Amino acid sequence: MKVYCGIDIGASAAKLVVIDGAGRVCAQGVQRSGIDYTRTADTLLDAALANAGLDRSQVAGAVSTGYGRDNVPWAAGKMTEIACHGKGAWFHFPQPITVIDIGAQDSKVIHLDETGKRQSFKMNRKCAAGTGAFIEEIAHRLAVDVAQLNGLAAKSAVDVPLGSFCTVFAATEVLEKIRKGVAVEDIVKGAFSSVVKRIVEMDTLTGALVATGGVVAHNPVLAHMLGKAFSTEALLPPEPQFTGAFGAALFAIEKNNAQPA
Repeated sequence: MKVYCGIDIGASAAKLVVIDGAGRVCAQGVQRSGIDYTRTADTLLDAALANAGLDRSQVAGAVSTGYGRDNVPWAAGKMTEIACHGKGAWFHFPQPITVIDIGAQDSKVIHLDETGKRQSFKMNRKCAAGTGAFIEEIAHRLAVDVAQLNGLAAKSAVDVPLGSFCTVFAATEVLEKIRKGVAVEDIVKGAFSSVVKRIVEMDTLTGALVATGGVVAHNPVLAHMLGKAFSTEALLPPEPQFTGAFGAALFAIEKNNAQPA
């Protein structure tokens, strides 16, 4: 059995997906990227293959993407996150779509036509606002675990917007709201609203909205707010956090089939 691998090494987490020739997921894994991307890639691959009862000799092709894509020696090809998130999202939603990927360090808006061809894309400015890093900083200031944020936001029935997009200034604003006795769940929802507002200002929507990335995977409330801001429903792939790695694996199939026999 031949399988294909895609690995997405982001600034925060590394995600790996192993699929068969039809795009069915055989195994996957995620862990912190750490400081040694090559070692992380090796660990993820070996663990995923072992869990699926496979070995490296069965990997017919591999493509890497993400911040650490240059640090995967066993990947025969490299692709950008924009290409891979678009590829992975369109596989599940083959129609004109706008893919919004909220990552740890940046956010992207990607427009694809009915054939899956990329029409245009935009990325946020070099600032943590509108990214996972912004949300993590808010969690730190509130002294709550990041995993608790979605549940807290779901309890909020009050709109408490944060006036600043800047992560540093927003953190100071959060402290001021705490001093004034604003409920934690309302501050969290306000932080989510700030992320959504920044993304809405990046670009317009064309086609259906598809949200990807670890932030929406762990915070479905934010994904719902994103759809509401665009006056539509935010569609989520089966595993939003793995969309980039899945797209990379799909590219691995294409690259392998393109090779001469």
